[in-house]
Amino acid sequence: MSVTVGLKGRAETIVNENNTAQAACSGALPVFGTPFMCALMEEAAWKSIAPCLEKGQSTVGTKLAVSHDSATPVGMRIWAESEVTEVDGKRLVLKVAAYDERGPIGQGTHERFIVTDERFLAKTSKKLEG
Repeated sequence: MSVTVGLKGRAETIVNENNTAQAACSGALPVFGTPFMCALMEEAAWKSIAPCLEKGQSTVGTKLAVSHDSATPVGMRIWAESEVTEVDGKRLVLKVAAYDERGPIGQGTHERFIVTDERFLAKTSKKLEG
């Protein structure tokens, strides 16, 4: 199985005191934090792609360009959706969007790359050397 254009994903959460702008130190108000919206969008993306990869492969996020258009209070359900719009070798581009129970709250694009886990981690670990 391989990653194809049109592949869709979804992730959801409930806004609580642990995923507010206050908790992320990205603002002073008790509303769903933009960093958590971005993370939910990435979760929808990588989880939809993972079953299509070979054993020992993962994806890593490299770009995220989004707008956070509407605030969501504590207690509301949030979900993010992703859709693969481009496959260029190991580079994947996705359309992402987030919603609460009242409608859209954010949208944008997300880029991920398919990596070989062992090689990626070995390269990353070299940063710890002298």
